[in-house]
Amino acid sequence: MGVDGRLRAVVSLAQAMAAAHTPRDSVRAAARGARTAMDGSFAAISAWERERGRLRVLVNEGERRAGEEEFPEDESYPVHDFPEITEFLHERWAGGGGPHAWVDSAAGGRPGRRGEALRRRGRATCVVAPLVLSGRAWGELYVARDEGLPDFDEDDAEFATVLAAVIAAGLAQNERLEEARRLAFTDPLTGLANRRAVDMALDEALERHRAGGVVVSLVVCDLNGLKRVNDTLGHATGDRLLERFGSVLSLCGAMLPGALVARLGGDEFCVVSAGPSADEVVRVAELVCARAGELELGEGVACGVASTGDDIGAVKTSRRLFRLADAAQYKAKAARAAGPVVAGRDTAVVRLADAAPTGSADRRRFRGRPT
Repeated sequence: MGVDGRLRAVVSLAQAMAAAHTPRDSVRAAARGARTAMDGSFAAISAWERERGRLRVLVNEGERRAGEEEFPEDESYPVHDFPEITEFLHERWAGGGGPHAWVDSAAGGRPGRRGEALRRRGRATCVVAPLVLSGRAWGELYVARDEGLPDFDEDDAEFATVLAAVIAAGLAQNERLEEARRLAFTDPLTGLANRRAVDMALDEALERHRAGGVVVSLVVCDLNGLKRVNDTLGHATGDRLLERFGSVLSLCGAMLPGALVARLGGDEFCVVSAGPSADEVVRVAELVCARAGELELGEGVACGVASTGDDIGAVKTSRRLFRLADAAQYKAKAARAAGPVVAGRDTAVVRLADAAPTGSADRRRFRGRPT
């Protein structure tokens, strides 16, 4: 492949990664593009998991051998078996050099794990190029050729270094997008889901309810005493209270399979459940109230529950379920209840919710209404 061909291959690789919709699609496009650009038989991309001290294979692309899956569940290798990714690269960077690919071969029984792997799988040579993101080794690109094909040489290693830089740029962009997506549905203080995630989860859950009668429940919690903590001990302490209660809610919510635990904003939290019975959800809400009352800060929690498993009438929209849970939570707060108030089991709650305005901003309009 001449210079023009290699340039076209680089452009094609970058375009394929840019068009990928998921991280899996992105690494597959990267491996496929690199294999094609280098006339390889096989390519793989691996990530260096520092906390586990291993190289984990993300994708195997091309002519795979027995035991090589395209997206392996857990194909990984101790990083000390391939010290180049750590020791060699560190020495080069410390000396002012940049990451550079190298060639390894199965010829002559050369020692080393890569040579052994080439011989075992009927491959002749390979090029290994480090993938560097934000100045740190992230993983590696590996491209191999089968026996009978021309060996890779130093020119190929130079080209692989260029390809690795293009792939690293694509992976960095993908990671930024994934982080942005995660943050779009996550509360930054507590790490719980946010209101946007709740709205999506409730819409999906109610679709299942309409289609198959799945029980959908919503628990709304209002953390008592947050303002007092903020005013007397400072907002940093208030933030710690929010984080601590978020952890309690997460722990309790985990008892409901598939539940989503979220912070709606300020001192309001919620749990969305699809599947478990209303009784199971109420038991978890009772535990939340008990655990919140044991926190060293704050004044417990006011908790309201609304579930399609109780007698609350038809629930066609998430707005109605929110109105019911809000009304139950409001009554719990007004009565300083030690446990949850449950819509349907307290008929006054349903009347209060149904009397509330139905506009898009109807939450929190129960003040002054009789309970």
